[in-house]
Amino acid sequence: MPITILRPQPPSQRALTSTVAAQDAMSDSESDGGADIQGDVSMRAPKRRRSSADNDIMADEILTPGTVITSNPQWMRGHGTYVLPSTQSIISSLAGTLTKTNKLLSVRPLRARYTPEIGDLVVGRILEVHPKRWRVDVSASQLAILQISAINLPGGILRKRTETDELQIRSFFAEGDLVVAEVQQLHQDGAASLHTRSLKYGKLRNGVFVSVSGTGGGGGVVRSKRQVWTMDGANGSGKIDVILGVNGYIWISKHAEGEGDAQQQVGVNKMEESVSSKVYSSQNDCIDVATVREIARCRSVILALVENGLRVDEDMVMMGYQEAVEMGRESADDDLYLGGERGTRLAAILAGR
Repeated sequence: MPITILRPQPPSQRALTSTVAAQDAMSDSESDGGADIQGDVSMRAPKRRRSSADNDIMADEILTPGTVITSNPQWMRGHGTYVLPSTQSIISSLAGTLTKTNKLLSVRPLRARYTPEIGDLVVGRILEVHPKRWRVDVSASQLAILQISAINLPGGILRKRTETDELQIRSFFAEGDLVVAEVQQLHQDGAASLHTRSLKYGKLRNGVFVSVSGTGGGGGVVRSKRQVWTMDGANGSGKIDVILGVNGYIWISKHAEGEGDAQQQVGVNKMEESVSSKVYSSQNDCIDVATVREIARCRSVILALVENGLRVDEDMVMMGYQEAVEMGRESADDDLYLGGERGTRLAAILAGR
């Protein structure tokens, strides 16, 4: 959605009045105290007038790099800001909206790259293959690292990685493959180390990839209770798996019968028996037309949520999918398109709940 950045305006009279009010409040607090001996003076402390700058300082405005936020020394600078030494003014270094936390001012960018955190579930794309590791794009400022020792190999998860495994590294993941993994460690330079040791992680097949932008100030994927779940498709289709990567990458696919419950049916000591070469296969299975249509409908719901600035989590996707099914039944051809007016209508229904 295009954004129009207006030319910075000179300080308004409201800001000047707020500064005067703040100075008056500070002078009142610094006045001499005393005791009421005769009882004819109210000794109740004068109520400090709240400066309007506390409530509406640069409120509802899009800041641009170089915009002076405030010169009042009572505020502290946070992320996305810096202090000009000559005037001690807090200035924005990003294009975004202002966020206040008590006396801390920070600028939340309109669009920002993903910042990895340990334990995050992410969806990534293999970009580079090295002798003992892969470099993965997770929409962060740096490529993530997936070591060959951090994956399950066919034939046993506890065996030592040999030179033969390193020579066959492309048989596991090659350039362009999509994987779902978990952030295991963060390096000093900010790069993340991933692992796919659990059977619920690994190569992605039988689905469609969706990249959600706006992980800064706009709508996008939020951390919720479940990032991976299976839902029942409508109109006679099969089950659908949805993976919401915290980094803004989403995978919607056909549910793989039997693979999701393998970890529960197989003991820990025999888990390696369930790790076969099929886990690293790049061949998609046959998907019926009804399931393909519902996968496309779920994708349209997620894009509609992002376009209208709503959060993307399990509850919103499930409610949006149910509403999209009802909206599709209103038309004779069951239109899957949820952009424009239809997307705005869907967002209004979900926002009203």
